[in-house]
Amino acid sequence: MLDIEGIYKEANALLEGHFILSSGNHSNRYLQSAKVLEDPKRASLLAEALADLIRESDIEVDTVCAPALGGILAGYELARALDVRSIFVERKDGVMELRRGFEIQKGEKVIICEDIITTGGSAMEASKVIEELGGEVVAFASLANRGFCKREGSNKEAKKECKLPKSVPFFALEDFEFEMYSPDECPMCKEGSQAIKPGSRQS
Repeated sequence: MLDIEGIYKEANALLEGHFILSSGNHSNRYLQSAKVLEDPKRASLLAEALADLIRESDIEVDTVCAPALGGILAGYELARALDVRSIFVERKDGVMELRRGFEIQKGEKVIICEDIITTGGSAMEASKVIEELGGEVVAFASLANRGFCKREGSNKEAKKECKLPKSVPFFALEDFEFEMYSPDECPMCKEGSQAIKPGSRQS
């Protein structure tokens, strides 16, 4: 079994310090999945492990769809591991769309894949696009789960912030649950530490 947290640390993708999260809350740890995916061999290793979980479930898959930008590499590697088609959706004027000549056939079975799933907001935007085009979202997947949503095989329950539907399976390699604080209650701020925002918007 892969040591997922160890792999993230080795890639300097699990940061420790004082960070501003996409929610505006503060934390002393931060996941930067772009760092873990910059090594193609490491990306392939993680995607194969994720594909194994999906194959064990006997879910039928035609296509992997990723929300741009953060999910594209993870989605592509998962599609390659599953030997299926890889596509992505992207925002235009703030709205998620399927562009660049990509098409969805009626009844096409699609997995929505991200690098990290926090509450699942971007994944649900992507899911809506696929379903409106006649596709069927059969699962959600990510390399890392921030712990708000319940992944398959975990005994940790979903939190109220999770936006993924309970009726669709969610596959991820590891839960990464960090302490979070509102800016007014952040102990690091009270000690005089300056928070930084190291990454782009996360799902």
